[in-house]
Amino acid sequence: MKSGAHGGSGARPLAIRVKSARRRKPSSTEWLNRQLNDPFVAEARRLNYRSRAAFKLIQLDERFHLLAPGRRIVDLGCAPGGWTQIAAAHVNAAEGKGKVVGIDLLPTDPVPGALVLTGDFRDPAAADRIRDALGGPADLVLSDMAAPATGHAATDHLRIIALAEDAFAFAETVLRPGGTFVAKVFQGGTEGNLLAALKRAFTEVRHAKPAASRAESAETYVVAKGFRAGA
Repeated sequence: MKSGAHGGSGARPLAIRVKSARRRKPSSTEWLNRQLNDPFVAEARRLNYRSRAAFKLIQLDERFHLLAPGRRIVDLGCAPGGWTQIAAAHVNAAEGKGKVVGIDLLPTDPVPGALVLTGDFRDPAAADRIRDALGGPADLVLSDMAAPATGHAATDHLRIIALAEDAFAFAETVLRPGGTFVAKVFQGGTEGNLLAALKRAFTEVRHAKPAASRAESAETYVVAKGFRAGA
């Protein structure tokens, strides 16, 4: 994000503190504090992005060159549509130069240039719809999915790894040779079995934490490039 996002004075904005309310849980108050004082939230609103998560994909793209005009992209767990929105803009989907398909269990508002489906990508019927909509093999499969947090670190880690494994299993069925897979995991590295499978299936596997990921968050991303079809 550019340094001038808060105006021309360059002064640091004053922090906003939300007063606790009798009916509001402390965790909800803290969430409101983070939202009100998060520059990525303010910038997302200014740019009409669906969510602050859009900046995570933008930053991953700047580092790994994931998005380009004409590419075919699948966004798994796409709601509320921030990543789908950025992907569609970068591949020029609205001009017919690329294709973006997003899917989520939750209904997602339409994204210009993209096809947004409601359903479970693990359902064979939904997977077939995605493949048909792409009209060819995918260049990139994205997964910013995260299961609802339980507050138990070990359990949350296992649940998010399970989602990443499911996303990878799907990616293997749609990626072109040389394609790329990106998935959210938790810090501490990708689970051993998944990491080993990714290293067998791709020529390059790396971890990255975008600046837009909150410092206190355990999330990070695995970026696997150079898909070896049939490996």
